[in-house]
Amino acid sequence: ARKNGAALFVSIRADMLSETSVHGATVYTVSDRASDAEAARVAATENAADKAGGMAEAEEIGDVNDILFDLTRRETRAIGHQFATSLIDFWKAGGDLNKNPIRSAGFVVLKAPDVPSVLLELGYMSNERDLAKLSSEQWRQSAADRVAQSIERYFTKRTAATDEIALPAVGLAAAR
Repeated sequence: ARKNGAALFVSIRADMLSETSVHGATVYTVSDRASDAEAARVAATENAADKAGGMAEAEEIGDVNDILFDLTRRETRAIGHQFATSLIDFWKAGGDLNKNPIRSAGFVVLKAPDVPSVLLELGYMSNERDLAKLSSEQWRQSAADRVAQSIERYFTKRTAATDEIALPAVGLAAAR
């Protein structure tokens, strides 16, 4: 995502548990501390899979850049959380949500300090109802549409916010 200059990163996956009653979508954001034990478990599993796939954890930045790095990371994480909330709003329209649909943990795949990111777990392959949905072409298309709509809304709002900030400055410059 960073190499390609992405403005948003969305990782889409499906989970599996030994507990078959757990179902519904969950949206994860990055955090130094997991929001709960389940988020910590999912992050550990996903991070192990990412590491096995060749993804390495980013190195920490040195002394002088720590403050700028931290400010960028905080803003990026806040934006990621805003997008997660928006994604959940779109998901509510036609999809099952986990009982705790927004969680956070230290996912390696979400740790770019300057790219807002979320990990969407579509559901649980260990749950019969979720598995049936995941196997349905119609449901997958509907899920893709909801994700695309939430991304479109994200960029529309970001563009509008940028325009609102830029307009007064342009007006002042033109008035001089």
